[in-house]
Amino acid sequence: MKSLSPKKYTRSQEYENMDLELDYNTKDFWYEAPKENFRHIRSNQLCELPTSYITNNCQTSKLFPTEYVEKNVRNYEPALKMKQEDLIEVLNENMLIGGGDTLGWPVRPSLFPHIPPYIRFSTYDAEVPVRVPAGRRLFKWKLSTITPIVVRKTLANSGFVMVRKSNQWLGTWGKHMKSPIFKTLKETQKLNHFPGTFQLGRKDRLWRNFQRLINKFGHKEFGFIPQTFILPQELKILKHNWEYKNGNGSDAWIIKPPASARGVGIKVINKWSHLPKKTSLVVQKYISNPYLINGSKFDLRLYVLVTSFNPLRIYLYPDGLARFASAKYSEDVKDLKDRYVHLTNYSINKLSSQYTANEDANACQGHKWTITKLLEYLGKQGVDTKVLWRNLQQLVIKTIITGEAPIHQLCEENMLSRYNCYELFGVDILLDENLKPWLLEVNISPSLHSSSPLDAHVKGPMVQMLFDLAQFHFPPRLSQTVRQSPQCYEPKLYTTTLTKKEREKHNLFVQYESRQDYLDDVLLELTGDDVRKLTQAEDELAAKGRFERIFPTSQTHKYLNFMEVRYYNRLFDAWEAKYEKNRQAGVGRLRALCAEKVHLKVAPPTPLNK
Repeated sequence: MKSLSPKKYTRSQEYENMDLELDYNTKDFWYEAPKENFRHIRSNQLCELPTSYITNNCQTSKLFPTEYVEKNVRNYEPALKMKQEDLIEVLNENMLIGGGDTLGWPVRPSLFPHIPPYIRFSTYDAEVPVRVPAGRRLFKWKLSTITPIVVRKTLANSGFVMVRKSNQWLGTWGKHMKSPIFKTLKETQKLNHFPGTFQLGRKDRLWRNFQRLINKFGHKEFGFIPQTFILPQELKILKHNWEYKNGNGSDAWIIKPPASARGVGIKVINKWSHLPKKTSLVVQKYISNPYLINGSKFDLRLYVLVTSFNPLRIYLYPDGLARFASAKYSEDVKDLKDRYVHLTNYSINKLSSQYTANEDANACQGHKWTITKLLEYLGKQGVDTKVLWRNLQQLVIKTIITGEAPIHQLCEENMLSRYNCYELFGVDILLDENLKPWLLEVNISPSLHSSSPLDAHVKGPMVQMLFDLAQFHFPPRLSQTVRQSPQCYEPKLYTTTLTKKEREKHNLFVQYESRQDYLDDVLLELTGDDVRKLTQAEDELAAKGRFERIFPTSQTHKYLNFMEVRYYNRLFDAWEAKYEKNRQAGVGRLRALCAEKVHLKVAPPTPLNK
């Protein structure tokens, strides 16, 4: 059968931003389950395990006395239709009574009737792991070469089995992939990326998207990224600008490969002769007046979770990392080549003899702090940290908006289910001496390496909370094979097709020019499609943990002026304006509609979706 993948996207692999977890050669990379767990691994999975485990744990037939098998088959009706290898596993699972683990379904109920519950995730450092009572073979997570240790620990404590060669998995944490490949995802699978987010992750694409909005709305709104040139296409323009502004060689420029990460290939130069002329590069005006602490330059790594691009929903984690250069800052031209003075990347500075690790997440010491402690420090210096944090939120929202239009288009073309995707971004920001935040770059695979207590303090809880926000459902096969399983995934909740009435409502409300024209009327009669989107968002909000939803809110409607008109964004603008300060009333209204199963009335699937 011929592929439906459009040829024009075949080069998307170039656009992966590689700020990745690269410690998979360490002894901790491979997931090592307790030996007692290997007795319930199916024989076709044993090839992935160490030989010693295979030798010691393949004698499954000796585990069950005949009377035990007969008793449990009689009491386990779905098992009657199982293959022998599946039956052995189910019987093994029924024997999992006692021990140190928590036996039970990790269920997080929805706020609304007739919406299936979500999987509740445990923390990476939970003392008592969850062990599901049955159907554990269906709780599969596919490992990739970059699945971070903190993610694997979180999943292991939440009852998941980690595999490499199965296609029956619920989630995976991996690299970005070509947009058309997203069509191969099953409707019950989740990936930690959206199609097209290279529009934010590649430095050249990021600048092009900023340039488009700067030209339309001006530097006042989007001028928080340094002036940038893309080589070799803009070499002549750069030379003219260089000669005009840099005649005496006093101004510095920073050069970066368009798709690199971890500081690879980054240099600070001030002479035209030092610039490679025929290489693909991003050349940016160097911010030479950074805010200094103890004489050192630093940047901020903020963690931003997007759960949907239509409607756009953005969450910001309140803690992150402040990463310091390991040498004192200097404006002397002679020090331009010193990477430890001008670059703040951890992967670079950890190699410096002057680098000092910070093992205490509650201390302002060493060359890495938490953002929480940084803000406390700045507050003691007289900085209005509430204003600063609000400025950082605005920067994050506008940054995501710059890539929203092209990403939305690729999502519409390549996502067959709204369930499939969520994405964590690492947004890197520099503060100048006036505390103005400048965007440096966006990482679409931010490192979750957590070797130090400080990293684990920030990233460990965040991973658990982002998985809860991603809202994983129990797999449908569970209800087919396990007698008393939780309610499982319902495909109607994530359909992309609309009824005729829903299409007419969409078309009507995107035509209004004024916000006042739609603010009240769009909520008068909620369709099944409206209820599905709103209930998903309300369930998210109830599970956000420490994450803060910064878009949409009742105050973010001003950002809609920078985006193409979309029905769902207007719907959520109206919803937040009416119910943000009376959330209980909004939830009550949705509960009543769900009790009538309004959200389950869907249009028949199109031939393409079939």
